[in-house]
Amino acid sequence: MEVILGKKAGFCQGVRNTVIKTKNNLKKKKRIYCLGQLVNNPEVVKKLEQKGLKIVQNIQDIPDGEEIIIRAHGIPKKIYEEIESRNIKLIDLTCSKILSIHKKIEEYKNLGYYIIYVGEKTHPETIGSISFAGENSCIVQDLEDINDVVDDITKKDIRNITIFSQTTFSMEKFDDFVKIIKMKIPKNSNLEINKTICDATKLRQIETKEIAKQVELMIIIGGKKSSDTNKLYDIALKECSNVMFVETLKDLYINYIKKFKKVGVMAGVQASNDMIEKIIDILKNTETEDYMYENSR
Repeated sequence: MEVILGKKAGFCQGVRNTVIKTKNNLKKKKRIYCLGQLVNNPEVVKKLEQKGLKIVQNIQDIPDGEEIIIRAHGIPKKIYEEIESRNIKLIDLTCSKILSIHKKIEEYKNLGYYIIYVGEKTHPETIGSISFAGENSCIVQDLEDINDVVDDITKKDIRNITIFSQTTFSMEKFDDFVKIIKMKIPKNSNLEINKTICDATKLRQIETKEIAKQVELMIIIGGKKSSDTNKLYDIALKECSNVMFVETLKDLYINYIKKFKKVGVMAGVQASNDMIEKIIDILKNTETEDYMYENSR
C-alpha cells in the first residue's frame, strides 16, 4: 500500500504552543482550571487531566485563588472582565493570531464600522471574536444569513463595513460569501475585507484537496468536534469517493482499508504527532495480524 501523508498534517503553532505551555504549567502546580476543552482532541485532553487539568464550563465553577488557562480558541470579552474582577490568576494561551483579530475587530468597532464575522455561530472562537465587535455586527455562517446582514446595514444606514473570518473557516465558502455580500450591500459602501483564515488552515485545505484527487481512500485524522477537521473531511469528500474520519484508533477499519492500494492521510490542527505516527505505522503494516482490530470490517 502506498501512503501519502500531508506535509501540513497535525498541530498548528497555536495549538502546539497551548499544549506545551499547559504541560509546563502543570509541572509547577498540581491543579489548574481550563474554561472549556483545551483542544478538540479527547486523547490529549485526557492525558492533561491526569496531570491535574480541570475542565469547567463556567467561570463560577473556579474557586478564588486558583489559576485558569484560556485555551487556544479564546474567550468573550466579558469573561476577561469577570476574571479581572475575581481573585483568579490568568494564564492566557489564546492563539496569537486570534488575539490580533480581537484587537483589530475592536479597532474597527471604535471607528464606527459595521463588522461582518464569517464563521460558525456556536464555535468558541466565533463567540469570543464577535464579542469585541459591539452591537453593529453580525455572524454569517450560511448564505441565508447574508440577507439579514444586508437588511441590518441598510436599516442602520452604515456605509463603512468590514469582514473578518474564523481562522479555520473554509476558504471557498468565505470567497463565495464575500462576492455575494459585495453585490448586495448599498453601492456607495466602503467595504474592507480581512481574510483572517489562518495560513496553516489555508495550506492544509489546499493540500487535502490535491492529495484526495490522487488516492483511492482519504483518511482524515482529528477531533470530531473540530471545525478545522470537519472542513478537511468535506474537502476530501468532494475529490475522493472514499473518506474515513478517524478520531481514535478504534475508528480505523483495517479490513476495509486493505482493499485500497493508494491511501492519503491528512490531520487537522488538533491532531497530535503521536496519533499521526501510530496511524501511519498501522497503514504501512496492514498485512500484519497484530493490527486487526475488533471493529475491522
